Amino acid sequence: MADPAASPPAPDVEAVVLAAGLSSRFGGFKLAQPLGDRSVVEHALSGMEGHVRGVIVVVGWRADLVRALLAHHVGVRCVTPADSSAGMFGSVRAGLAETRAPRVFLLPGDIPLVGSAVYGAMLATDAPVAIPTFAGRKGHPVLLRRDVVREVLAAPADDTLRDIIARRGYAAVPVDDEGILWDIDTQEDYQRALERLRQRPRP
Repeated sequence: MADPAASPPAPDVEAVVLAAGLSSRFGGFKLAQPLGDRSVVEHALSGMEGHVRGVIVVVGWRADLVRALLAHHVGVRCVTPADSSAGMFGSVRAGLAETRAPRVFLLPGDIPLVGSAVYGAMLATDAPVAIPTFAGRKGHPVLLRRDVVREVLAAPADDTLRDIIARRGYAAVPVDDEGILWDIDTQEDYQRALERLRQRPRP
């Protein structure tokens, strides 16, 4: 995250970044891989700058490495789920439990190329759940209002975020950024992300 003294205060919004996975399909720890001038997980944070006042990063495997990569980022705090066997939904709930803001973005750490404009567009809606779309396809991050966060935290352990969103419904937010669809699961995905980053216009 940027130095808060160098930019106006961010809105009362927080983010949760999921970084506890095993990278089993990648053949290494994908979140620490270089992507341009920073790591994959740092890129996942970069689009949020100016749009959130704090980020909770949920760590698990290679937690010490993630903490080291993010140590110099202002407003970023790493947490570890109490039950490492609880899977993705357990990580979601561990991160959301640390938030207090009226709205919270939720982003997997292996989706690193979401641009700043996506966050701005999503914050323009006050829907309980907002999901960005590109060419009709749903992507990330998801934006949850506080009442939905409370519902997620109160849900039974065998529930999923997908189930809760299906019950709640969501507002689709069309954006002109294919990065909302680009996750890194394999080495081939990583190479495509490197190429996509090279092709992006410089700000």
